[in-house]
Amino acid sequence: MPRPLVATIDIAALRHNLHIAKQHAPGAKVWAVLKANAYGHGLERGMRGFADADGLALIEPEAAAALRELGWRKRLLLLEGIFDTQDLETAVRHGVDLVVHNEEQLLMLEGSSSSTPLDVYLKVNSGMNRLGFVPSACRAMYARLQALPHVRSIAFMTHFANADHPDHSGLPLSEQLRRFELATAGLPGERTLSNSAGDLLHPDCAADWVRPGVMLYGSSPADASASAFDLRAAMQLESEIIGVQHIAAGESVGYGSQFIAEQAMTIGVVACGYADGYPRHAPTGTPVIVDGTRTRVLGRVSMDMMSVDLNPVENARVGSKVELWGSNLSIDEVAHAAGTLGYELMCAVAPRVKMIER
Repeated sequence: MPRPLVATIDIAALRHNLHIAKQHAPGAKVWAVLKANAYGHGLERGMRGFADADGLALIEPEAAAALRELGWRKRLLLLEGIFDTQDLETAVRHGVDLVVHNEEQLLMLEGSSSSTPLDVYLKVNSGMNRLGFVPSACRAMYARLQALPHVRSIAFMTHFANADHPDHSGLPLSEQLRRFELATAGLPGERTLSNSAGDLLHPDCAADWVRPGVMLYGSSPADASASAFDLRAAMQLESEIIGVQHIAAGESVGYGSQFIAEQAMTIGVVACGYADGYPRHAPTGTPVIVDGTRTRVLGRVSMDMMSVDLNPVENARVGSKVELWGSNLSIDEVAHAAGTLGYELMCAVAPRVKMIER
């Protein structure tokens, strides 16, 4: 019998969340973001779930090639562009669009002897200071790209740092928009600005394309819950109780004796640990559902197991069903309790976790 830890991927939820992204930007086309193995959900599953997207955006050139082999015929975009000339050959061979965000990438394009036309996005660093050309350099970079016979079209991109908090004192959204407009004013080409938070909260920024990512998988990019945006969980992580202990007041649970019982308790041991992708730093009190009843993690998460409080759960036993996150327990709530983000949890699910779909 296999270990009872299973991640179930809901393809219908992926489709639904894409529909929500489209509703918030009705005049824009959609790059559905599939980086990091579709945020841990599986490349092929993401491709099927986002079949109605106008294009798929990702980081890994080899994953772009795999999507072509899986049958994707619409546009693909490499969000970090190429890393070497071999990546450029892959992009040319498979018809993949490229982001150009540094001069080294531009030099590789200028040194290419390919006659196959490429579509590129010139990335503007509008203040996030991660990737892209500063606004004052963009026109020169645009001119160099325009001079290349194998560059068919040039579009423009930037990335919002604070779309979930647009008035952030460090870098307001309005300032990023001002810098982007300064860099691109008068230059022809499509624009893409909005990530998930931009798509959901700032419809005026939709431009020609939006680039939803984490929202497509049912996690909220903002303070509001996913359900507030009608997003549905696309991943359900479930396991079972594999051991039960009855402890007295004053006894401890787990490595480091991080939890000490104040009263007699029944403790359940769940087949899931940090080697499966559950956060080791999740503290006592992190929510979990056992046999439909909400309860809490106790003590330190170990490599293969974690302990939960069974006192609130009537008739709990070995074999009781455990929901670690999913349709009844938001991944964002679990992440918040653990001091992280839903992004990290879904991307961290380990290869040894059995993954199925419905």
